[in-house]
Amino acid sequence: MDLDGTLYTNNGPVEGAREALERLDLAGVAYRFITNATHKPRRRIAAHLEALGFPARESAIFTPATAVAEKLRREEVSCYPLLDATLLEDLEGIPITDDSPGCVLVGNLGEGFTYERLDAAFRHLMAGADLIALSKNRYWQTAGGELSLDAGPFVAALEYASGKSATCVGKPERAFFELALENLGLPAETVTMVGDDPELDIRGAQVAGLRAILVETGRYRPGNEPSTQPDLVLESVARLPEALGV
Repeated sequence: MDLDGTLYTNNGPVEGAREALERLDLAGVAYRFITNATHKPRRRIAAHLEALGFPARESAIFTPATAVAEKLRREEVSCYPLLDATLLEDLEGIPITDDSPGCVLVGNLGEGFTYERLDAAFRHLMAGADLIALSKNRYWQTAGGELSLDAGPFVAALEYASGKSATCVGKPERAFFELALENLGLPAETVTMVGDDPELDIRGAQVAGLRAILVETGRYRPGNEPSTQPDLVLESVARLPEALGV
């Protein structure tokens, strides 16, 4: 299940979303939260969920940072981060350096995407560092409801300048969905993804072998459907228990 735009928006919880999760809990339906959020650590995401009245177990939350951290620790790779400093706590154990890093790691740095930082990242890439993107989201929705640039356009700029292709670890990558499936202990064909983004949530899940439900909240825009159709479209996540028959 996606978070921002699916369970809540900048105006608070989607109407009926908390009750929907309560019904899933009562029915014994297991679920995990997977999000491309790269502007705050998993601890703060859990705290935000709790403040909104949602279940808030950190172990049930999967972010691109938690996914890439395991990979970098295992391979003992240092990195030059283009991401919010608070996210570094999810990268514990990974050497952070601006001296010949093994990779450039890009998340949503917002106004921190300065020419100086991008140029430094470009030089590291030209010196041999790999390019890893926590997500390639094109945009996100601000508190005022407007759409603003996300990390994707800056990843594309670094790809173009360096001639390198970024490895992406968030949605819609198959490996990211498989991480949550492994934690659930369930095969893909028995799991459904619920989200508001036609490309990242719906098409990404279906490529990974999951069924997919699109909700018409958050980032959803009429006419912006994915190349593959969702298995079901709901007005909001509030209708999910009914759709699942629980």
